[in-house]
Amino acid sequence: MHPLADDTYRKIAGLMHDSIGLSFNDSKKALVSSRLTQRLQRLNIGGFEEYFALISGDQDHGEFQVAVDLLTTNETYFFREPLHFELLERELSQKRPASLSVWSAASSFGDEAYSIAMLLADLQMQGRVGQHWSILGTDISDRVLRSASEAVFPQERLREVSPQRLKRYCLRGEGDFDGLVKIQPRITEHVRFGQLNLCQPIEAIGPFDVVFLRNVLIYFDEPTKRQVVNQVLGQLRVGGLFFIGTAEGRVQADVPLQPLAPGVFRKLARDAR
Repeated sequence: MHPLADDTYRKIAGLMHDSIGLSFNDSKKALVSSRLTQRLQRLNIGGFEEYFALISGDQDHGEFQVAVDLLTTNETYFFREPLHFELLERELSQKRPASLSVWSAASSFGDEAYSIAMLLADLQMQGRVGQHWSILGTDISDRVLRSASEAVFPQERLREVSPQRLKRYCLRGEGDFDGLVKIQPRITEHVRFGQLNLCQPIEAIGPFDVVFLRNVLIYFDEPTKRQVVNQVLGQLRVGGLFFIGTAEGRVQADVPLQPLAPGVFRKLARDAR
């Protein structure tokens, strides 16, 4: 197989940007090549130009979505960046809301959404939040959403879950299912998933009290980041909490935000600037 040519790489990068807002500069060429090479071999496709023709055509048979999955999948696990969950617990314990609506806007395989659900279930049990709470998890990848809805995870992904929560909310697999964990219905009944492209206009799916948009902005260029953040914040109530990945820094937004901690902001009213 011939190496990924510069012009073909630019075509693939342009398609990803124009279709779903993903940004791949010249430094990502080796990454794109390595993530797609095995797929080309599996499909018995002779080169990247032929693969680009497939994923950009009207009859791609779902291959464009496969390419998106290959180019965006990154590590995920339960209670990633635990300080965010500790801050959320403190905020909710102070306010003691009777109801709560949370959006995991880049939910991937569901680790984040179910982590939030475990925390909220604990707080409900302790009388610190009411029983009416729900979590919406969205992602652009249909494949990861199907997996998230099944609520079955490799045990390693729950390494940050406390033994108490594992006992309360999880079932360990046995026999052929050894090493797997199933999330119990008392958690999954509060969580639903749906497909959503953050770079396209978002219908009124909110308003939400808390929004997690973590570890996805790294895939976008600066104009797209601002567009996505503004759209997402439009679904968040004034006073609501907004979480991004700690390493993603300060976000640019048209809506005023109050920094609370690394990667955590409170949405303010527009006249609060």
